[in-house]
Amino acid sequence: MLAGVWSIGMLVLAGFGLNHLFREAAVQRFEAGLEESILGLQAETTVDGGQLYAPPMTDVRAYRPFSGFYWQIAGVTAEDTTSPLVRSRSLWDSTLAAPAAVVAQARATPGKSVFFDTVDPRGKPLHAAAQLATVPGRTAPVLFMAAENRESIDQAAERFVYIIVGALVVLGGGLILAVYLQVRVGLAPLFGLRREVALVRRGKAERLVGVYPAELSPLAGELNALVAHNQDVVERQRTHVGNLAHALKTPLAVMLTEARQTPGDLSDVVERQAAAMQSHVEHHLRRARAAARAQTIGERTDVSQVLDELSITMERIFQSKGVTIDWRAPDDLCFRGERQDLQEVVGNILENAGIWCKRRIKVTAEPLDVDWLSITVEDDGPGLPAERRGEVLKRGARLDESAPGSGLGLAIVDELSRAYGGEVALDDAVMGGLKVVVKLPRAET
Repeated sequence: MLAGVWSIGMLVLAGFGLNHLFREAAVQRFEAGLEESILGLQAETTVDGGQLYAPPMTDVRAYRPFSGFYWQIAGVTAEDTTSPLVRSRSLWDSTLAAPAAVVAQARATPGKSVFFDTVDPRGKPLHAAAQLATVPGRTAPVLFMAAENRESIDQAAERFVYIIVGALVVLGGGLILAVYLQVRVGLAPLFGLRREVALVRRGKAERLVGVYPAELSPLAGELNALVAHNQDVVERQRTHVGNLAHALKTPLAVMLTEARQTPGDLSDVVERQAAAMQSHVEHHLRRARAAARAQTIGERTDVSQVLDELSITMERIFQSKGVTIDWRAPDDLCFRGERQDLQEVVGNILENAGIWCKRRIKVTAEPLDVDWLSITVEDDGPGLPAERRGEVLKRGARLDESAPGSGLGLAIVDELSRAYGGEVALDDAVMGGLKVVVKLPRAET
């Protein structure tokens, strides 16, 4: 579109240039006619008995009063003033006045015409030519002048402006239309490629399948290769993470078993440190798996299905307390990530709410914008003071040692959310307990 704007600007400049050239050409033709009249006067003007006689003019306008065409032969003084000697009948009882500057210029360039603007006896604009020349039989030079109404020049220039403006408007409109068609039609395959890439990124397609021109086919092929390579890298990372988990868990389990079977101070130390190592391994492996999955292109999980499954499971787990979970989520709301991660995030929040609630838990999932969604979990439990909310997001932090659990639930939620670029916020619930709001990437439906 910038090229179109630039082209229109060039057309406007070209219009100004054409108008200037046309006006200059019209003025030059006009002045050539005036100079021809002066030369005709000079060729036939005679002196007889000291009296100056002008030839009859072939232009009949010179005989019609105030016709718009006038001529005059005048003497000049040392002060650069003029005194009419002979004039056309069209002037009637008026004269053509030549400014002193024009007379001085004509005196400085004898035999050459000097052009200037003046007015006729009725005040209409005239364009005039003056030339100083000598006449055989007269010693002092005389000033030949011819003038014509310049309205014809102005009208011609005005008509040309209307024509050129109309033509440029039509040409500019056609140029804008051509640019628009070029962008919309010529670049249509590129727009289609962008849409397909967006579908792959949002998880609605696994690869580019469109048919593209020869110029874009290599790009589409490279993008498909990049998507496949990214999926292979993620799968290899998952395999390595799984292998590492198995490789570390077995020795740690052996160490814990041996320590528990051999009482003593050393065994207690080994047991505590091995348990801590096992916790650290699980923690960091979980983060590595989540980070790898967060970079996967095309993953999508239906939020309502996960909430339904988890609500049924949690109600059974906390059946002894009579816990009921009221969940709501749009049918078309999808999480841009793996099902396992969403289950772990929501499951940990629901488990924490089930432990602390009295009987009721409310879950609300909703879109924030095209790229993000939020899941809010509220309970009717005792809640959590604002000054202590940051502690529950730390690994292993427990505000009540008598409550069941490892203290990792909300910390895991925070880590997984951050791995996907989201966040967790804690607040007071309307029901009286704690409200947990988690922000996660959204897959477009």
